[in-house]
This record gives sequence, structure tokens and C-alpha cells, in this order.
Amino acid sequence: MSLPTMFVLLSGKTYMFKISNVGLSTSFNFRIQGHTMKLVEVEGSHTIQNIYDSLDVHVGQSLSVLVTLNQSPKDYYIVASTRFTKQVLTATAVLHYANSKAPASGPLPAAPSYELHGSMQQARTFRWNLTANAARPNPQGSFHYGNITTTRTIVLANSASLINGKQRYAVNGVSYVNADTPLKLADYFNIPGVFSVNSIQSTPSGGSPTVGTSVLQTSLHEYIEVVFQNNENTMQSWHLDGYDFWVVGYGSGQWTADKKKTYNLVDTLTRHTAQVYPRSWTAIYVSLDNQGMWNVRSAIWERQYLGQQFYLKVYNAVRSFANEYDPPSNILLCGKAVGHHPLVSLFTYVIVLVI
Repeated sequence: MSLPTMFVLLSGKTYMFKISNVGLSTSFNFRIQGHTMKLVEVEGSHTIQNIYDSLDVHVGQSLSVLVTLNQSPKDYYIVASTRFTKQVLTATAVLHYANSKAPASGPLPAAPSYELHGSMQQARTFRWNLTANAARPNPQGSFHYGNITTTRTIVLANSASLINGKQRYAVNGVSYVNADTPLKLADYFNIPGVFSVNSIQSTPSGGSPTVGTSVLQTSLHEYIEVVFQNNENTMQSWHLDGYDFWVVGYGSGQWTADKKKTYNLVDTLTRHTAQVYPRSWTAIYVSLDNQGMWNVRSAIWERQYLGQQFYLKVYNAVRSFANEYDPPSNILLCGKAVGHHPLVSLFTYVIVLVI
């Protein structure tokens, strides 16, 4: 973990800081000695502009804050330290007022306590600024995420197990292994034996963990609830390719349908990555409007590499360019797809005739 060594800034001015966690495995807390931070953006969503002394940033996440240089002109420490780890690692930098005559001094600004509740409470205060002029899903207002009935609930539980004597990580009891044929090609050409949509269930199975090329099938235009259930003592961070989603709830212990009463169905953020606290759950709503094969994975690289991922197949039986284009005729083929050729569609002929 590292920070630039010094920021030279003008007294009385307000600056925007973009803070990103591009690490492999660990959440961190960010703070600036003697200064507060006004949160203005989280992963593309304009937020209600709350003031914070420090902010937790989890793996794969980013946010933007405004900092006003309204203190005595001197140097101040900028600190990032790991969260929820036995050994706390700390990186420091210096906020240098342009007319500073004194170096940074005194103790580093203290980190929050280890306990999880405060971090979860902070996460709940990240709320959408519904009056901001910003691009966001459904800007015309034809629906609101909290007023739509979800079509199904998928519960995803991460686990760490030994499989065949080796450390693996799994989702609902299945540890992902890569196939020798890209899944999208296997799906397009209907090649058997590459993956099965029955290899992973939509709720935890409770059986012995296995390995497999896990694909979970859903339908195009479904509106689904996904619950990430973390029964381990480690922080988790989840990412979904191809979509953003509404993070509607966080809670401790086991998720049950009764927990829906605690959801924020008014002004939660759309995000691309969601943290899940130890022995806790996080719930999201997703509008499946993007057909294809989409990777759902741990943002913690060790876990992702060793199987904590799967593919979400968003499917419609009717082939239509409104949903998805055909692959190009010069597509590179490998694995079991070698020898197959993309279908030349009527759309291609029409373009040729027009030209």
C-alpha cells in the first residue's frame, strides 16, 4: 500500500480527491489530519454530501471527496491504513499548504476501531443525491428501483475448503475452473460438455464442495435480488461484470426474507462492487437488461483465482439484434469451437446490399 509523498495545495481552496482501492485483498481507511472530507461521488453515483473524518474503501471500490484547506498553513499527514486485519499496515503522505512554514507533526490521525458495526453504519450513509444533474440508470423516471417486484432471489454463499487436498474457494459449494473453450463460444454454437447451467444452484447447497465450470442461467429483463452471504471471518468484496446494481441492504448474521424490511428502497447507490462484512450479508437489486455471459467474482484476487467466481448467463431464446449481435465472421476460434463458423445473418446481407 502506498501514497504519493506530498500534495502541494493552496490555502483557502477546495480540492477533489479521488480515492481508489486497487489492492489485491484488503480494505483500508483513509483520513487527513485536521481536515474533514465531503463525499460527492461513489463509482459514478452523485451522493448526498455528508461530511466524514475518515472513510473505509473496500477492494475494487472508488469514491471522490472534497477537501477544503481551511486550517493553519502547515503540513498535515494523509494516512491510509488497513482495516480488519490482525497486523495494521499504514501508508502516509503529506498535505503541504503552499505557504507552509512547519512540517507535519503530532500523532497520526487515529484509525477507527476494529469493530464492524461502525463501518457498516458508514456504508448505509452513502446515499444517492436524487436532485443532482448526473447520468444515472433510467433518467426518464419510468420506474424506480424500490417500487419493482423482484422476479427471483439468488443467495450466494462464499466458502473456503480443501478440495482434493488443495486450498480452494467456492460459491454455493462449487469452485470455478476454466474450460478449454470460451463459454460464450460454447453457448453460441451449442457445444455440449463445456458447461452446464445446472452446475451451481441459486441457493447454498450445504453439500461437499466440488469443482466445476459453474454457470447460473437467468432470463433477459428479469429484475432480481442477489444476496451475498458471508459465513466466514474475513471481509469479502464482490463484482459483477456488465452491470451496475443497487446495494439495498447490509446486515449481520444470516439473511432471511424478513431482512427485506431493513432495505433502503428510496435512495441507495448504484455500484459495481459491493463489500460483505464478516459473518454478514449484503443484498443488491439488478435489472438484467444486458444479454450475455457475465462474470460474478470475488474482487479479492486470491479467492477469484482459486475458484470464487461463476458466470451469470442472461438469456433469451429469441435471437434478436435488439438483444445481442452475432459474433463477427472473422472471430478467432479455439478449444471445441474450432471448425464452427458463425451464422451469416440477414442483417449482414442487408448491409452488403445497401453498400
